[in-house]
Parts: sequence; structure tokens; C-alpha cells
Amino acid sequence: MIQERLAHLELARSQYGTEIPWLVDSMSNELKHAFGDRNNSEFVISPEGEVLIARAWSDPVQLRLDLEALVGAPETVTEPMRRNTPSANGDSKVARGVVDGVTRPSGSQALVVKSHDPESAEPHYLKLRVETNPRVAAGESGSLHFSFQLDPIHRVHWNNLAPPLVARLATESEVELSLTELSAEKVEQVEADGDPREFLVEVAGSQRSGPIEVAVDFYACDDEDRWCKALTQTFTVEWELDRDAGRVSGGGGSGRRDSPGAGSKGKGKGKMQPDPSRLLSRFDANEDGRISAEEASGRLAERFDTIDADEDGFVTPEELKAAFAQMPRP
Repeated sequence: MIQERLAHLELARSQYGTEIPWLVDSMSNELKHAFGDRNNSEFVISPEGEVLIARAWSDPVQLRLDLEALVGAPETVTEPMRRNTPSANGDSKVARGVVDGVTRPSGSQALVVKSHDPESAEPHYLKLRVETNPRVAAGESGSLHFSFQLDPIHRVHWNNLAPPLVARLATESEVELSLTELSAEKVEQVEADGDPREFLVEVAGSQRSGPIEVAVDFYACDDEDRWCKALTQTFTVEWELDRDAGRVSGGGGSGRRDSPGAGSKGKGKGKMQPDPSRLLSRFDANEDGRISAEEASGRLAERFDTIDADEDGFVTPEELKAAFAQMPRP
């Protein structure tokens, strides 16, 4: 809903205290697509509409240098860590980090999830993100990662004194789901929290002819303790990768994450060894499982021709692994 995007804009504007204009993309993400469909790109545009600088991946340090070259250095430089900017949850006292998460499948990407308008006039308090490996979306057996999250814009939390979240899954597609009912565990540590509720569902069968319908029952309470409600929301999960969903690293809860670079610390000096999945996550803007010359930047761009062993114009995870294997260990 565009109203929710506008609400997020107003929250960000108040938190950061900026006076610059903000842009809100349409629900079909027309602006993002027009600017190359990249998830963390960066552009500097002149007042006349000319694109002066374009990067596939944002580089805050270089951006500051670029702006200084274009308009001059500021009288006062404020480091981001000194702004004391509130978090997305504002000054909420709701507990976090008390509910374990689950490991997302390797190479996961988000599927298209559509939230249906509730029968009541209640806002969409709950957000659903479903991720899987692209091969599973195409028909292979594997795992789906379901993450139910309360939208911080509405400042609500889980009521742990009430029955926990229950989600019912149904599909007309000829696939087998290991679970058709997802029941969150009762949280005993605290009366309220804001952690995601996460589940893994195994999928078998090659047919992907119909979506997964999800109906969720949960209890939510206002952070200001003005109300608590029993709510139901429904979603449709399509077997289609969502090119606008971006990728998630880390997140709520205290469980494990299938994050790039996990467990890749080197010996001796304790430096991080290069990790192909980390670079792929950063540079693979169109999420096709490889990095093109246009997507590469920095040192990767400098070494691109060397790493691209078969000279096809793309760097694959296998080529990255081969290149890293030849690098000296710290």
C-alpha cells in the first residue's frame, strides 16, 4: 500500500531531521527499475536532470568526496555514528533478541508475497517474507523459509500472554509441504517482544502450478498499551522470485543466520578470508547467480578479466573460489 510507504517516509524524515526532498517509488517500483533495478545503487543527479555519478553499489565514503568535488566541503562534518539516530523501533521498550531464528536455505532469494486486504479496516500489522533457493522455486525439492514480522511503522508487539501465532498453509499446486500449519512456540521469558517468528517448510514435487495461500492468526498489542487485538491476515506466496525484495543479512531473533562469510575467519591474524557468497550478494544486482562486468566495481572490477577464466563476460561463484584459492592466506 502506498500509504504505508509514505508513512515510512515520514518516520525516516522525523528520525533523521533532514530538510531535503524525499522520493517515494510507486508500488510497481518504476523508479527503481528505470535506474537499473539494483538494490543498493547510488546516483548523483544535477539540477538539470543529468546523471553525474552512477554506482551499482553505494559507497558512502566516495560519495562524500564526490559531493565535495561538486559543491565544496561542508563547514561541519558529522560522522553517522555520532548522530544518535533512533532505530526503526523508536524508543520502544519491547524486548528483542529473545526468540531463536532459523537458518535460511543457502543462496536464498525472496519470493513474491501478496498481502490481501483484511476484511476489517485494520492496518497490515504483519509482514511475511518467504525465501528459498531459486532452484526450489523452479521445481527442485528443498526448503522454504517463512518469516512473520510485525511492521515497526505501526509500533506493535507480540502479546505473549495470549496464544502464539498460528499460520495455515494451503495450495492447489502438486507439491508436498512438510507442514501445513506453522505454530510458534510459546514465549515464556517475557510478556511481549518484537522478534520475527520463523519456520522452515520442506517442499517436494516438481509442479509449481499454483501459489501457497497463507492465513495467519495472531495477537498484537500497541506499544503504548492502549489496546490488544486478536487479528487474522492472509497472504499469497507466488513461485516467482521478487526482484524488488532485496536480500536480508542478520535480523531479529537470536538464532543462526545463513549470512555471507559466516565461519570464514582465517587463522593467525584473524582476518576474514574472501568469501564468494559475500561478493555475490554485494555485486549480483540482478540476482542471476553471477557478476557481470557492469555490476563489478572497485578491486573486483580491476581484477575482473583475471577472475573471468572463460572470458564470457561474467564471474561465477566457481571462478571466484578458484581465484581466492590462489591468494596467499593472512
